[in-house]
Amino acid sequence: MDAIMPTSSLNWDEIDTVMLDMDGTILDLAYDNWFWQEHIPLEVARSRNVEPDSIRGDLERQFEAAFGTLNWYCLEHWSRELALDIVAHKRASQHRVTPLQGAVDAIEQRRLQGQAIWLVTNAHPLTLEIKLEQTGIAPLFDHLLSSHDFDAPKEHPDFWQRLGERVPHDPARSLFVDDSLRVRHAARSAGYRHVWGIAKPDSRQPAAALNDGPAAESLAAILLS
Repeated sequence: MDAIMPTSSLNWDEIDTVMLDMDGTILDLAYDNWFWQEHIPLEVARSRNVEPDSIRGDLERQFEAAFGTLNWYCLEHWSRELALDIVAHKRASQHRVTPLQGAVDAIEQRRLQGQAIWLVTNAHPLTLEIKLEQTGIAPLFDHLLSSHDFDAPKEHPDFWQRLGERVPHDPARSLFVDDSLRVRHAARSAGYRHVWGIAKPDSRQPAAALNDGPAAESLAAILLS
């Protein structure tokens, strides 16, 4: 059963726009965690003819240095840094990309209630293309928005300013759902009134206790409330 933490509820009469993150909100973060934490270290080690454990520390430092920036999400950046064709590896493993349980049905049900549904993601455009191709979820959304098109990640205030300029909407009447704490903080700082977290973005991991605001284990628990 989904547990909402802390207990909260939505008045849907106050919401015109539903803005949803992709990875860890709609799609299972288990794929991304496997790809970057397991698959890519093995492939880098193979390309360098070394043992995976010998390079994990260096990779973690590289990843940490890019955290919260567009480079963290940029496939070209990591292809250069790691000397691997990251796009090819994404395509070869795209069969592993799956929606979180109940997410697609919940979005479809919410669309029937009249709210505009936007996908608002930090995913690189090529990552977005691959995942939309694999899952077929593109028709669910009125807008498909990647932070790379705004030259700023969702963690940065510039993203929210540019989003409002490009696609006018009222932050006070928008629901934003994301599994990233830093992104949720940025959205609240930008004036978004209804910001919710996802406590179980990776189906392989237990739910986390989120204390920054309202949250649920799944997107379905939020959209069908």
